[in-house]
Amino acid sequence: MDLPLAETARAEFAHSTTYLNTATCGVLPRAAVAAVRELSEAAGAGLPAGFGDFDRVNRVRAAFARLAGVAADRVAVGSAVSTHVGLVAASLSSGSEVLCPEGDFASVMNPFVVRGDLKVRFAPLESLAEAVGAGTTLVALSAVQSADGRTADLAAVRAATAAHGARMLVDATQAAGWLPFDASPYEYTVTAGYKWLLGARGASYLTVSQDAEHTLTPLHAGWVAAESMWDATYGPMPELAHGARKFDESPAFLAYHAAEPSLALLERVGIDAVHAHDTALAARYRAGLARLGHEPVPGDAAIVSVPGLADRLPALQAAGIATAARAGALRASFHLYSTEEDVDRLLNALS
Repeated sequence: MDLPLAETARAEFAHSTTYLNTATCGVLPRAAVAAVRELSEAAGAGLPAGFGDFDRVNRVRAAFARLAGVAADRVAVGSAVSTHVGLVAASLSSGSEVLCPEGDFASVMNPFVVRGDLKVRFAPLESLAEAVGAGTTLVALSAVQSADGRTADLAAVRAATAAHGARMLVDATQAAGWLPFDASPYEYTVTAGYKWLLGARGASYLTVSQDAEHTLTPLHAGWVAAESMWDATYGPMPELAHGARKFDESPAFLAYHAAEPSLALLERVGIDAVHAHDTALAARYRAGLARLGHEPVPGDAAIVSVPGLADRLPALQAAGIATAARAGALRASFHLYSTEEDVDRLLNALS
């Protein structure tokens, strides 16, 4: 790109804060805001355009599939990661062992925990591959930890699950959008669309490999899960959709109308360029923290957490600097709209 990424992207956004909190929620691009407004106004006017556009949902499905390195027929759309994980949890037989990292995000583990008849086991993220055993049915983990940005060794865990005949569920919510991510090696992946993918709450994505498709039952199948939706609005559906679309939820159209221009922006910029930009800013922040005598959680992710600084959050908010407090640490997260000036402003506030 001819211009630095932040300068190029700045025209796409209208936020006025120093926004360093994408790990909580991304900033909607102007085009996404316009798409939501257009749909809302049409709905308020009672126009047919206000019903929502299934063709747009399918274009979003295809765009996410390209970002995730899978075919569009491997992607189901929904509203929340926990719903997708719940579908996987419901597929397991009583007594199955599920292995999760200690302290991972709740939505990745709670659907297994609340069943009560599964053996849910926890191990440190760094030694998760070694913890996979002959009795392990499924390993469920985040590609990048929400609390502190630690990145999983997915290749090592995949090798271990393959060696023991276990399946793997990867939550890419804190990865997809800034970290190049390939969903194809895993039986299941889940991704919320309102963080690094720059969308709104209500859009989420489930990928299911062709080999694992038979393991899931579409328990929440409505008419949108039919091969021919408009022939399945009443009575038992004649035929389930082919591929992962059989696991679709009825879409939250406002979120999916927003997602189309957001994913298009990420595709135009390119995830490799976003990754280079985001991690360079994170490295600048880490270096500045070291000069101030603070020690962040080690890593090179776009998420940087500093234990012991969570109490600084209110003062930063008052100064117009958006960060987050997670697990006793101050968490900053850098995305394509972040700048070096944003990093320096945060460091100056912390000094």
